[in-house]
Amino acid sequence: MKNMFMGEYSHAIDQKGRLIMPAKIRSGLGERFIITKGLDSCLFVYPEHEWKVLEEKLKNLPFTNKNARSFSRFFFSGATEVEFDRQGRVLIPNNLRNHADLDKEVVIIGVSTRLEIWNKENWEKYNQDSNDEYEELAEKMIDFEINL
Repeated sequence: MKNMFMGEYSHAIDQKGRLIMPAKIRSGLGERFIITKGLDSCLFVYPEHEWKVLEEKLKNLPFTNKNARSFSRFFFSGATEVEFDRQGRVLIPNNLRNHADLDKEVVIIGVSTRLEIWNKENWEKYNQDSNDEYEELAEKMIDFEINL
């Protein structure tokens, strides 16, 4: 089952570190899913089947390569399997909340096969800073054989 996540959702984390995921997203994640440290100071969220695909790719990296070892350590050390409670909330562990500077207001964004969870202020700053770069990035997409 292949899901595609897209869109942007604003939500809040409660004092216990629980986040309510929109119903639309919950169905795409399944009963259990993986949250891990992401790049750009956010969290990455993967449905189990997407996590397994990524895990296989990372397992095939040469452990003799320092960059491969470092990235695998970063990625797997923060990974945790989670599930929703009866209210559709997920508990985000302290180490992951700290990594992404999640306090109260968060933004959940769909990025194709994964979700990202951002501190709202960080997401707004990232968008503002990246706005000027989007045209340049779009031009570089041709290198990946993507014509926009």
